[in-house]
Order: sequence, then C-alpha cells, then structure tokens
Amino acid sequence: MTPTELKDRVLALYQARGGMEYEGEGVSQLGHAAQCGALARAAGATPELQLAAWLHDIGHLLAGLPGTPTIRGIDDRHESLGAAFLAEALGPEVAEPVALHVAAKRYLVAVKPGYYNGLTADSRRSLVLQGGPMSPAEQERFKRQPCFRDALRLRAWDEAGKLPHPVTGSLIELEHVLSGVCARQDRAPDKPER
Repeated sequence: MTPTELKDRVLALYQARGGMEYEGEGVSQLGHAAQCGALARAAGATPELQLAAWLHDIGHLLAGLPGTPTIRGIDDRHESLGAAFLAEALGPEVAEPVALHVAAKRYLVAVKPGYYNGLTADSRRSLVLQGGPMSPAEQERFKRQPCFRDALRLRAWDEAGKLPHPVTGSLIELEHVLSGVCARQDRAPDKPER
C-alpha cells in the first residue's frame, strides 16, 4: 500500500468509526487521537512521532469489534494490528512506537510506583489481558528496543489524552499531519519501487 492509499484508508476508518467510545473512557477514538496528537505536537515531537500519537489506537478501528472488548475478556491486540497496518507505508518511525505503546504501559506499571492507580478502568482491564506488569527480564528487553523512549513518550500522551471534548476539525488536523508524513515517505530515496 502506498502512503497515499494508506492516508485514504486511515481517514475513511476515522470517518466511519472515529465516534466509537470505550465504556468508562468518555472520549471517542477520534477525540482521543486528536488529544494525543496535540500533546505530541506541543512536546516538540517529530512529525512521525506526532502521527504515531494520532494513530496509536488505529488497531481498535481495524479490529472492528463492537463495544468495549475488554469487558468481554478480549484483547484485540490493537498495537500489533495498528503497527502492521502502518509499517510498510510509513516506516518504523511511526509503526514502532505504535507497536510498543502497550509494552510501555506494562513497563511503567512495573517500574513506576502509583502508575497503575492513574489508569482508566479500561486500561486496567486491558493490562490484565496484555500480560500484566513486566517481569524484570521483560523490562530489560523492552529498554533495549530502539524506540523505547518514543514509546514511553507516546504512553504519557495516551494516558493524558482522555479528556471529553468536542472533535471539531480533528479529521482536518489528522489529514494535515498524515499528508506531511506521507509526502516525506513518497520522496524518501530508499523507498522501493511499487
């Protein structure tokens, strides 16, 4: 899939399913994405990490499960679905933080006292399904990941970006960030011919 094709699919997904809310969160998927993207931009993140912040939960939309899967004991593995969807067209700078944002939660719960207490009810339910706090061996492997620090930054924005608010203009903002990163990917000299 080309970056332009991916952009069209992402925008269509958010148009169709961006209003979906998870029980207890009080914010839509698009609203959460917009908040995370704004936090990344305010923190001076690269355009690719800003886009990862916008799209870190796109796997939920791709999974297409109704309601709140964690209530039914289902882990939709949204981090893997999202990263796989994004990787070819947008590269590791976008896909890897998306792939690691769940691992970052597991890591932070294990190493940061009180972190668990700040999680929403849905994040707590999903934590159990995702393997719980990391073991010391898992922590060491996680810290060796090239995108370790970006995953931690993304996780912070993920936790902070759950305030209920209107999403007016969010699709336009998402399209702007997507277009910029896609244009850079299209111009990248090491991109294989499609």
